[in-house]
This record gives sequence, structure tokens and C-alpha cells, in this order.
Amino acid sequence: MKNTVITLKKQKEEHDKIVMVTAYDYTTAKIMDEAGVNTILVGDSLGNTMLGYEDTLSVTMEDMIHHSAAVARGAKDAFIVTDMPFMSYQTSVYDAVVNAGRLMKEGRANAVKLEGGMEFAPHIEAIVKASIPVVAHIGLTPQSVNAFGGFKVQGKDLEAAKKLVADAKAVEEAGACMVVMECVPAKLAKRITEELSIPTIGIGAGAGCDGQVLVYQDLLGMYDGMRPKFVKVFANVGEMMKEGVRSYIQETKEGTFPAEEHCFKIDDSVIEKLY
Repeated sequence: MKNTVITLKKQKEEHDKIVMVTAYDYTTAKIMDEAGVNTILVGDSLGNTMLGYEDTLSVTMEDMIHHSAAVARGAKDAFIVTDMPFMSYQTSVYDAVVNAGRLMKEGRANAVKLEGGMEFAPHIEAIVKASIPVVAHIGLTPQSVNAFGGFKVQGKDLEAAKKLVADAKAVEEAGACMVVMECVPAKLAKRITEELSIPTIGIGAGAGCDGQVLVYQDLLGMYDGMRPKFVKVFANVGEMMKEGVRSYIQETKEGTFPAEEHCFKIDDSVIEKLY
């Protein structure tokens, strides 16, 4: 059954956790969809995971549209949320609506996601009035990493916590259908979740949210080195991929691949008549 804004809100009401995961291409989206995730996020994290950028700030509208359309072709039941990249909505409400429309029309998204709280409530309201579902994103917002001075947990002191509560209520009032909370203390995220009628999706925000999201390369162990505190590796697919490629290299060099069963036949008489 196709996941929609209505079914996702019903999940919150029935305390049925929402599962969100990232995907950036047709093949991965098809796998995630068939696995049964409720919603796929085409995140601007593709800048890091797919394009090799140091951050998400260099990602363009064309990047997001290209990847979102590919995901839409692969996912049949999952609700597809596509990120609005840096400076595609911050410049004006008008730009926000136009670019959100492009992600829906050209990128085939089911909803757009933008970062920021009460400061961007007018943008959210205008996009929603254009009949485009909006997912808000508060807490640690990666597009603002330079303003934050790095990747840090948000809302730890009283004033910051009050600001996050106000942000959450503001985006709900503006018409957001869901809100992602990133790197927020678990107790605060749970409190916000209880006060909102729209679903909350956590990433580094504890189990009290209505659902969870992870970057698929993180949850499948496809990165070596530093791993965020909130990431759990559910399958070490990265190592399995390396093992598979190493075996391919070895058999190719040994001449054992391709074997007879991988080859096409021709009658010997045809070969003999070539010379």
C-alpha cells in the first residue's frame, strides 16, 4: 500500500513507528521499497555519500532533481521526501515555492524537506498553500553548520530547548506534515513529540520520536572511520562488497572467471572456416 501523509499521521496516532531511510538511486530505492520502509529520504547528504563533497552546501537543484527522479522510478510504495538544497529556499518565499514545485514536478517527490524553524514558517506556509507537502527539519541543520560552528547537539540548555519547542510548534502551525529532529537530547525530543499532532522523525534524537531515519550507507556499514554516535550498523555490507570485488579480482587474474558456464558456444566448424 502506498504510504501517504494520511497513513503516516495515522501511524503516529496508532503508535506505529515510522521507518525512514535515505536512497539516492533507482536500484537502492527499489531495494528499500521492497524491504518495506515507510518513507525514503532523498537527502542532500548525497553530496557526501554519492558525489564526494565535504559537506552538503555544494549540492544543486539539478543534483536533487536528478537523484529524486531516479528514486521515484524505483520506489512504488514508499513516501518520497526530497531535500531542498542550500540556497534554494533561503533567498525568498517565492524561490522556495518555485523550487519546491520543481522537486515535485521534475523530481517526482511526494514531499519536500527544508531546514529551519520559525524563521522559515512563512516559506513552509507558502509551499503548503501550493499543495506541496513539507517536512520540516530542526535541531542540528547541516546546511547551517558554519553558523553553528560545527556538528553539535542542539537544545541542551534552557533557552535552546525553549527555542526548539517553539520551532517545532511554528512549523506545525505553518502546515508541515512531519518534522525531522537531528541531534536533539532524547528527553526533549520525546517532549516535543508528545506536544505535536504531526509525526516526528528522529536522527540522534532518541526512541521517543514517532519514527527514525538513517543514511543507508551508515546503517549498512559502507563507511570506514568516524561514525556518528547515533548510528548503528545493522549489516556490514561494505565489507561484503569488498570481499566480493576481491574474489572477482582474484578469479579474473587466475583465469578461473569466466568459467565455461559463463561463456557462449559456437560450432567448431565455424571457427575452422575463418582461416
